Parts: sequence; C-alpha cells; structure tokens
Amino acid sequence: MTKPFKLNVSKDILQEINLKVKNYSWHEMPDDGGWEYGTNLEYMKEISNYWVNTFNWKKQEEEINKFSNYITVVDDIEIHYILEKGSGPKSTPLLLMHGWPGSVVEFLHIIQKLAHPEKFGGKKEDAFDVVIPSLPGFGFSGRPSRPIGPRKMSEILNSLMVHKLGYKKYLAQGGDWGATICNWLAYDHSKTCKAIHINCLTMRLPDGPQNQEEKDWQIKFDKDQIMQDGYRTQQATKPQTLSYGMMDSPVGVAAWILEKMYFWTDLKNKDLESVYSKDILLTNIMVYILTKTFNTASWIYYGRREEGGRFFPKDFKKIQVPTGIAIFPAEMSTWPPKSYLDRMFNIKQLTKMSKGGHFAAMEQPDLLIEDIVKFAKKLP
Repeated sequence: MTKPFKLNVSKDILQEINLKVKNYSWHEMPDDGGWEYGTNLEYMKEISNYWVNTFNWKKQEEEINKFSNYITVVDDIEIHYILEKGSGPKSTPLLLMHGWPGSVVEFLHIIQKLAHPEKFGGKKEDAFDVVIPSLPGFGFSGRPSRPIGPRKMSEILNSLMVHKLGYKKYLAQGGDWGATICNWLAYDHSKTCKAIHINCLTMRLPDGPQNQEEKDWQIKFDKDQIMQDGYRTQQATKPQTLSYGMMDSPVGVAAWILEKMYFWTDLKNKDLESVYSKDILLTNIMVYILTKTFNTASWIYYGRREEGGRFFPKDFKKIQVPTGIAIFPAEMSTWPPKSYLDRMFNIKQLTKMSKGGHFAAMEQPDLLIEDIVKFAKKLP
C-alpha cells in the first residue's frame, strides 16, 4: 500500500538533539592539525554553535515537504520516495539515487529543473518524472531485517519503479552507492532499466587490469585510498560497534559525515563553505540523526562485502544498456582508463567536467543536469 508522507519532527526531539550538541564535552585534539587528523576541531565548534543557536530544522522540513513524498512497501521494507511528475507529455522516468553519507537532501534543488525545464529556460519535452528514494536503511525508508548490499537494493528499486509506479522503462542516475546500484540495475534488470548515467565508479571487472595503463591506475587507486579506507573497513566489518557511540552523539555523527564532505569535495581554498552552506550540511546530517539510521545506513557496506565486494561475477558479460559517464575532477574514487570502462559499459556519452567532486548534485547541479538531459536525448 502506498501512502503520502509528510515530515513533522516534534519540538521535544529537536530540543533533545539541541541539548546534546550544546552539552558536548569537547576534548583534547591537536592544535595545528587542521583537517589532517580528521574533522577540524575549530570548524566542529563553529558549526555546532550555529546548530544550537541559528539552525532551523523546521525551515528545512518545509523544503522537503514542498514535494510529494510517499511511503510504499517493497520486499517487506517501507521505502520512502519523492515523486515529481514532469511537465512534458512524455516525460522520461528518472530514478535518482544518493549514496553514503548522503540522502534525498542532495537532490532537492535540482528536482524542479529536471521536472520542469521550461521554467528555467529549457524545453518542456526534456522533462523527467523524477523519482528520488531514500535507500533501504537510510533516512525516511525502513530497514531490512539484516544488512543488504547494492545488488539487492537494485532489485528493490527496480520493483519500486516497475511494479509500484508502473514505469515499463526508466533511466537511472547516481553517484557513490547510487552509481553502484545503477551498475546492478543495468546488469540484472536491463529489460526495464533502459539506460544508466553515473558520476562515480565503484565496481570492478573480475579479470582485473589488462594493460600497463590500467595496472598503473590500479596501483594509484589503492595508494590514494589508504587514508580513506578506515571508515569503509569499519562499516563493512563491525558497523554495530561503531553505532553505539554514534547513535548517542549528534556531534559524533556530524564529524563522521563532515570529514567526507570536506575530503571528497572540490573546495576553494580548503574551505568547506566555499561549496556548501551550514544549513545544507546540517540538514543532511539531521536526516541521519532524526531517523536514527546512522547504523542501518552503514549496513550497505557490510552487505556489499557479502555480495562479493567491488567485483562483478566471474562470468561477467559487458553491460549492454546505454551508459552515460560524468567524470568530475575532484572525485575521490579515481576513474580507470577508457579501455577499462569500455570493457564494462556500452558508453554513449563520457563527459570530463571542469570542476566538481563526489557530491555532484550539490556541488555542480547545473553541470550534472545538463549532462543528464544531453544523455537522455541520445536514448531511443
């Protein structure tokens, strides 16, 4: 059964969170470490002060509630999604998927431009029916009974599009886990997922690098990830242990997430707020805190490990659905050479962006929108 969903967080819950932030016990950290040791102490104090004294969750809640939100059930899991029907007579169904540590908040400011391009100088015939789910275990969706990975999530979200919303064919787009789910949609559900557009690559070919350029990329990728791998290893192996501290500490959740926002974004002068406002950062963080999903959102890492990790099956056959790729220069997951990508995807469009990083929809929304629209026009 599908039912409308509206956010309305009680003042008591908001006051409880506010009090925990206000009373956080700041402790010794290196004075000159900057962001080198992790989330910067000065910035955490600054944003926490803003959180307590200025941040208005109700205002952000209104922004989410402006759109049509729904809850439905797929595979015994409540799935939350936003649906904005496009202006065009034949609007293309577009499944937009976030990753970790993201949420539907990533896409709020691009929904109108995708669904109603004529209001922003575009053409009505380029409109999309925009569908933005909270991934299972994330945000306003329910949780599976135990950890599941992106392959299982692709099955759930394909069912949402086809069986719940009645779309016979659709286009899927994503970064981070959203991109991983796109890969599995294209691999397992090509009869309904007619094309994918991705701005991150997490999957790997089972036969590995085949030439020197690809081998050099693999070595560089592994080296680049050494200082990034801590959170990933923890969440893929012992997520529950981490959750005991995080579920009781809004500041802890904020620090864990802000570190990724800082290191994975194309910043100017190493300033996090050269790209994001405090309101946007805190709204995304609050989604994890208010829904108590920090733990279950991390389960996707555990589930992916159980599904086989980064690798496609040993009998992998090249993905045949048309694929669009947007490469943003500050993407934390370094892209492999074109030869590697060509063995994986049926590439119809590959765009090397001039700026932007991992959180494309928030960092460079217009570049991403332009690329999606351009790609969709190439589809039959």
